[in-house]
Amino acid sequence: MLYLFAQWFAFDGLFNLVRYQTFRAGATLLTALAIGLIIGPKFISMLRVRQGKGQPIRSDGPLTHLAKVGTPTMGGLMILTSLVIAMLLWMDLSSPFAWACLAVTAGFGAIGFLDDFDKVTKRSHKGVSGKVRLLLEFAVAGVAAWLIVGNINTNIYIPFTTGLVIPLGPLYYVFAAFVIVGAGNAVNLTDGLDGLASMPVIIATGTFALIAYLVGRVDYSSYLNIPHVPGAGELTILCGAIMGAVLAFLWFNAPPAAVFMGDTGSLALGGALGAIAVATHHEIVLAIVGGLFVLEAASVIIQVFWFKRTGKRIFRMAPIHHHFEQMGWSESTVVIRFWIVSIVLALIGLSTLKLR
Repeated sequence: MLYLFAQWFAFDGLFNLVRYQTFRAGATLLTALAIGLIIGPKFISMLRVRQGKGQPIRSDGPLTHLAKVGTPTMGGLMILTSLVIAMLLWMDLSSPFAWACLAVTAGFGAIGFLDDFDKVTKRSHKGVSGKVRLLLEFAVAGVAAWLIVGNINTNIYIPFTTGLVIPLGPLYYVFAAFVIVGAGNAVNLTDGLDGLASMPVIIATGTFALIAYLVGRVDYSSYLNIPHVPGAGELTILCGAIMGAVLAFLWFNAPPAAVFMGDTGSLALGGALGAIAVATHHEIVLAIVGGLFVLEAASVIIQVFWFKRTGKRIFRMAPIHHHFEQMGWSESTVVIRFWIVSIVLALIGLSTLKLR
């Protein structure tokens, strides 16, 4: 909206700042952060009143989690509210990439809300059927893939190489949908401890803010030999909105958490990361930068696969952050060490921009 006003004034005077994506990304971050901090207390109070007993806690989980009984969930609503408002204020309303990724964020958030609502009302941690959830997620991701791929090519670019691509043609639509759905569910599985998913999401989003900016600039992308995607730089605005909104949420989610993100937030944030990775043609780099999310998802897949075939468990409990808790690590130890891993993986991911 403000970008539109700046256009009307021909980017004259102070409005000239709005021309720059870096300025708007920073402004969006601060706007989302401010909105989140302002609405947070009332939002949490509302959730606490409406949910009563809060999010159901798994009886088979770590015993330390029983102290969290009564903590409200659906804090993702707070994230989405501040994110969307800030985004609409500062984004270029003509950007197809911004709208497509914002649609994934909102769509996955709605699916997560349905799941959280089912858990709270039925007092069960099972939520909506997994098949129904996946069907809805692929429907949203499929539409987003169609919107995004209409503005990019259908190649997969291999990191650490120059000019090596895998042309998928029409299959790229399926691949893009899988990336978006996979990212959404991987972040969702990571959200099991106070602050565990929030900071890695901030780190990964900050990394992709830089990637989106470089990919959107023909001069930088040519110099780095990375794919140039005209218009992708506008996704730095979305990245700023995500970082600001999640920082505000983390203020209230810091141990002991006053509110949980819930599937409303984790699915939305993961889906957004997946969509941004597709739009910037850095899908494989997302697997590196978001390696922590991949590890969490892989631990669940491995655990289920092995248990069904042998009746034994590889991990004491899955996802893997619970495994370390069962080994005796405190919750704060797991969270901080996983944050460190996320930082290292982000640096490795950024190195792919130059090491070719």
